[in-house]
Amino acid sequence: MFPEAELPEAEPAVPPARVVLIDDEAMVRLAMEQALQLAGLAVEAYESAEAALPAITRDFSGIVVSDVRLPGRDGLALLAEIRRRDPELPVVLVTGHGDIAMAVAAMREGAYHFIEKPFVNEAFVEVVRRALEKRALVTENRRLRSALDRGDAPGGAVERCLVGQSPAMRRLRDDVASLASAAADVLVLGETGAGKEQVARALHEGGRRRDKPFVAINCGAIPESMFESEIFGHEAGAFTGAGKRRIGKVEHASGGTLFLDEVESMPLALQVKLLRVLQERRVERLGSNASVPVDLRVVAATKEDLDALSEAGRFRRDLFFRLNVVTLTLPPLRERREDIPLLFERFLVQAAVKYQRPVVEVPPSLRRSLMLADWPGNVRELKNAAERAVLGFLSPDLAGGPEAAPGLDALLDRVERLVIEDALKASGQRIAEAARALGLPRKTLSDRMRRLGLSAGD
Repeated sequence: MFPEAELPEAEPAVPPARVVLIDDEAMVRLAMEQALQLAGLAVEAYESAEAALPAITRDFSGIVVSDVRLPGRDGLALLAEIRRRDPELPVVLVTGHGDIAMAVAAMREGAYHFIEKPFVNEAFVEVVRRALEKRALVTENRRLRSALDRGDAPGGAVERCLVGQSPAMRRLRDDVASLASAAADVLVLGETGAGKEQVARALHEGGRRRDKPFVAINCGAIPESMFESEIFGHEAGAFTGAGKRRIGKVEHASGGTLFLDEVESMPLALQVKLLRVLQERRVERLGSNASVPVDLRVVAATKEDLDALSEAGRFRRDLFFRLNVVTLTLPPLRERREDIPLLFERFLVQAAVKYQRPVVEVPPSLRRSLMLADWPGNVRELKNAAERAVLGFLSPDLAGGPEAAPGLDALLDRVERLVIEDALKASGQRIAEAARALGLPRKTLSDRMRRLGLSAGD
């Protein structure tokens, strides 16, 4: 446990997502219900819109699948009512061949998707899964906003900055939450594009300094001739062209957080001055004999091994020891592939807003390629891919052909196994309770456990 840490309060349990299914034909309704249940989805089936509407509240965490032609309130009228209650709730319309024009009109009115009868069950389930994923993003964002409104900003900020459900990201979020309100300086290790600045922002926004400045400096982007003035400031007349006093980045960050990215690129001559600032928490502007006190937290980030650089004489060893109070390691994206779909969906939404384009659908071929790609540029590269997808310039084949699919199958089995193990642990190894938490029929969960070689008590 880290000193002076403030752990965020536990979030209330989120009910499992479910599908509200509406069709007035009993046999059709039963067939669709079974197709979704066999895919492991929780379903509530209704024969009319009026019967289903009481289940569709503002905090409803699932989606709606409805036939267009219904007795009483039809699918279009149902869509209008749902849009009035919650514009972000995905509605999938099921249409007959003669209803295509009507379904296209409904899409313009905000329907998430439509699927035409007769349909292949796999295609139907895939559309529903994508709608549920979109709903999960909306629910997550609302939960974080609610946490902020309740004043639970530290925990919400950490989750907002550090996205992912892989074991590595969960551990990192726990560490950041523990450190956020502590006074310790932090060294963040990670590859290029892995999201080191997001870790720094999570530490800042999740702690007591969140209302003060967050000042980021890329040490590798500042010319050496300007470094001292940029970082430490200068007095008027300190050098040619210095017409007036300039407050440096360190002084500007006082009260808040100073983020030093690519700290290994800092010129050796200036590392001594930075070391003095870190030790004394005072800064001396260029051309001044007086020092100014600063109250700041320093988060430094590097993609290099500073210990090895110090051994080679390319980084001051005393500065390395001073920075290395607490070290956080950010794993590369290829080591937390479980996080790729959620990250990509979030980046798609951000890109759609940025470019004022609709959020694009992610076909299965692209999903497979996203999961199998190596992502040498890490999260930054994935974000660029999402922007290209929104702009229509992303190839669906990022990682080779279908021969790569067995690797994905093994990965998905591993992810599924971890999810089920977590649910069993939380339920005290009670299968029925774990099934309810996962939103699965008990038989479906038992079948999956049998396929994965799991049993209660493992």
